[in-house]
Amino acid sequence: MAFNLISTCLIAIALAMDAFSVSMTKGFTQKNLTSSQILYYGLFFGGFQAIMPIFGYFFGNIISSIIASLASFVGFLLLLGIGLNMIRESLKSDDDEITDEFSFKEVTLLAIATSIDAFAVGITIALIKDPIWISSAIIGIVALAFSIVGIFIGRKIGDYVGNRFQILGGVILILIGIKILLGL
Repeated sequence: MAFNLISTCLIAIALAMDAFSVSMTKGFTQKNLTSSQILYYGLFFGGFQAIMPIFGYFFGNIISSIIASLASFVGFLLLLGIGLNMIRESLKSDDDEITDEFSFKEVTLLAIATSIDAFAVGITIALIKDPIWISSAIIGIVALAFSIVGIFIGRKIGDYVGNRFQILGGVILILIGIKILLGL
């Protein structure tokens, strides 16, 4: 299967929805973030989103010879699971997790939490034989940009939008999984 830039960009956007949603929350709960703190959010979210698919990719290469005949189905199942989990998580109440102070520990934990699904996407990238370095760079850059933009949007619109972006991300991952399953 040849590298598909459009699918990779859509996956990157879908993966960035978690970071975007969290960043929006930070935008309307941490009104006094400095420019460097906003950049930290973007770099941490983007960095973890870029690194996790690489780990998943190499793990996926180890197991790909075992499940090569099932690659499309496994990729579909992974993206379906991630997408459904994103939708499920978006429907939960996050009010208890909102804080109003910047913390490196918190930004690191949030970056890890929002990038776990990128690990599974890395496995999928290995199974469909896409180039990991290009995919990983695109995923990281999109997450960085979405995180920074999310903070600024959060500052502007407050609680109006909420987790709807995370639902959209889940739906996009599921649709891409269906596309992989059908071989399109």
